[in-house]
Amino acid sequence: MLDNVLVPSDLKAAFDALASSRSSALLSGGTLLMPEINTKAGVLDTLVSLRKLSLSGITVGGCRATIGATTTLDAFGRDPRLAVLSNVIESIASPPIRNVATVGGNLFAANGGDLAVALMALDAEAEVASENGMRRTSVAEIVRKGIGHEEIATNVAFDIPERNSWFFTKAMRRTSNSAAIVTIAAHLTVEDGLVSTVNLVLGGVAPRPVRALTVEKALIGKPLDAEHVTAAAAAFEEDTELYSDAIASAWYRARVIPVHIRRALTGA
Repeated sequence: MLDNVLVPSDLKAAFDALASSRSSALLSGGTLLMPEINTKAGVLDTLVSLRKLSLSGITVGGCRATIGATTTLDAFGRDPRLAVLSNVIESIASPPIRNVATVGGNLFAANGGDLAVALMALDAEAEVASENGMRRTSVAEIVRKGIGHEEIATNVAFDIPERNSWFFTKAMRRTSNSAAIVTIAAHLTVEDGLVSTVNLVLGGVAPRPVRALTVEKALIGKPLDAEHVTAAAAAFEEDTELYSDAIASAWYRARVIPVHIRRALTGA
């Protein structure tokens, strides 16, 4: 039974609240947590709100962006300094949900949030606070392992990509407000007509978003054209653990993943 909703005004009070309850959870935007609470009554006794912890805001220095964990997706998407990533934000849910959903919360979405896929492709880091102080870790590590029960992710930081180096596609059943069949995010560079570096991350292809290392290896040293991308994308099965859910079957995902990798990287 949910007995308490606590709204601490500093991190120490938040840690104390987490430690003192039998079963607690952090509450940020609530778009992921509240539906779970409503369908699993009795799992939690305490919610610890992040609302007063001053963890929102966007700072850009040079090409480096730092985004507070409670910054809404809407605020992220409207910041002109982050316009290259606006297609990522616009693919997530609907405007009313983006008005309250937060950057930090998306890291912990079941099967991985679409923003988390993009942040992994950008080698984003996160700052995580606990009673023992602050630590930095990769967003990829958080997506893979989560964080401790009495830890709080306070921000994420990444280098803003050049527009011609950033590629993102989300395949959905509907044109908006739909979960992903597959999400593709890639940050790559091309030198002398050949791919020289690439981070390619896939969502919707495994229990958590994954780096498509085999596909990346096949892309290195090749032209970024439909022929070579199609050949590289055919290796995706080495990197994935396909599953069936209400959105799509594993069979269907297997057939559309290489198509959408090609579309993401070449537009063809």
